[in-house]
Amino acid sequence: MNFNGHGVWAIYRFEMARALRTIWQSVVTPVITTALYFIVFGGAIGSRMEAIDGVAYGAFIVPGLIMLSLFTQSIFNASFGIYFPKFTGTIYEILSAPVSSLEVVIAYVGAAATKSAVLGLIILATSTLFVPLQVLHPVGMLAMLVLISVTFSLFGFIIGIWAGSFEQLNFIPMLIVTPLTFLGGSFYSINMLPDVWRTVAHFNPVVYLISGFRWTFYGQGDVPIGISVAATVGFFVVCLAVVMWMFKTGYRLKS
Repeated sequence: MNFNGHGVWAIYRFEMARALRTIWQSVVTPVITTALYFIVFGGAIGSRMEAIDGVAYGAFIVPGLIMLSLFTQSIFNASFGIYFPKFTGTIYEILSAPVSSLEVVIAYVGAAATKSAVLGLIILATSTLFVPLQVLHPVGMLAMLVLISVTFSLFGFIIGIWAGSFEQLNFIPMLIVTPLTFLGGSFYSINMLPDVWRTVAHFNPVVYLISGFRWTFYGQGDVPIGISVAATVGFFVVCLAVVMWMFKTGYRLKS
């Protein structure tokens, strides 16, 4: 079967247009929220804290703040993108269109990941207004940014298919992902924790993503970069497998 590029582009363009229609919610609000984090944590608190591993606290939290917005927006964009057609009943038009399940996933997840990655870069640019910043491995940073955007967009896609209501759509991001992100080293190094809690923190999968992304900035992280990349790729593969299983079985798509 030939790849239906026109179909993928049509869905992708529609999703990107929706983001432009809600640009305040999609871009402006997350940037303002992140700026407030810099003012509170980077300015008020950071000025009273010592450098962490030789990095000023205000600069240290930049990768964590980018990841915090990236996780949230990737999940929201992808989950709402597939849930809304289910809610309105237009999902059947997509399922009956001459596009494969893989092409549908590429379009929706690609659009969600694009929006999230662009937002991450905007927040990165905004952070330079508040703190002196350096990126030791810019190519690695972009690669991790894209990989994590795609991975969490896939995760959001799973949530969007699973959710049976708008309440369920927000359940996992608000009650699971956000707490794990705050406890995953967004605003501190897990090496600062007591031994017991440091061991517990290593069971938090978000630690590996934030650590790997922070490594691309400063060449150091809470866990080795190889383990961080392997954990991120592993999560990506699991999410992709679950999504393809959902399409193959029609789980909550055809009922």
